[in-house]
Amino acid sequence: MKIVFFGTPQFAKNILQDLTKKFEILAIVTQEDKPFGRKKELKAPPCKEFALTHKIPLFQPNNIKEIVPVLEDLKPNIILVVAYGKILPKEIIEQFYCINIHASILPKSRGASPMQDMILKREKFIGLSIIKMDNLLDNGDILALRYIKNDNFDIEKLSEILSYNASKLIIKVLSSLSNILPLRQISIDSSYCTKIARKDGVITFSNALKIYTKFLAYKTFPQISLQNGTKLLDISLNEAESTNKSGEILAILKNGVIVGCQEGSICVKTIQAVGKNKLDSTSYLNGKRLKLGDILS
Repeated sequence: MKIVFFGTPQFAKNILQDLTKKFEILAIVTQEDKPFGRKKELKAPPCKEFALTHKIPLFQPNNIKEIVPVLEDLKPNIILVVAYGKILPKEIIEQFYCINIHASILPKSRGASPMQDMILKREKFIGLSIIKMDNLLDNGDILALRYIKNDNFDIEKLSEILSYNASKLIIKVLSSLSNILPLRQISIDSSYCTKIARKDGVITFSNALKIYTKFLAYKTFPQISLQNGTKLLDISLNEAESTNKSGEILAILKNGVIVGCQEGSICVKTIQAVGKNKLDSTSYLNGKRLKLGDILS
């Protein structure tokens, strides 16, 4: 079986690594290099790094339609899409057998940020779907599903778990594709999620459980921050039921600072002010001359 792989982030690269051991990858299509860090230096996506290391033909089209003639020349059996980050045009979907690995239990969490959406909704079960693509967003018939119990995973751990499971599942699907009877999605049960923006990580000290859940979902991007831009880089849920002043420093411990919320409290371990290095929370409080009873803001 000959495959053209569309993917961009580490999640996709993890799956790609296993695929190359079983199938022929004709080419890798990934997004363009993007500015990264304070210096805005261009950074190659993980799937590009994999392509260059393994000497697999690589394409980074600005306009996805530019790749159609290339695909027609390559004549793949399958186009496999994993977190590519752009919507494939109908010229590709209607001409080729396109399969998508989507990191949610469809039809829930269709869209651009399914893993974060499952975390934010505190789904009891989380998982992934493999679908035959059609012209609608994450609407195609299901070829396979896998789900696991949600154990308060953060986005890093969830990505690791789902990419591992997706690697195993897609190999099974591709190896027995002719024997699979696709299952139509029930769209009335669908939900949608959008692309994550930096503003989504801004929090107030209203509800401790919601803050902690946001931390789990946004740990890598955009991270959680106060309205002044100060980032809370490492937190845990202290408890979820007490009533406190918003942002009040309730205790200063060796491993963190207990901060009150209108409902519940959190333990803040690492803080980073705008333009500054990250600090353990006690050092941060000392630098700001904050003490018990003061407000973290």
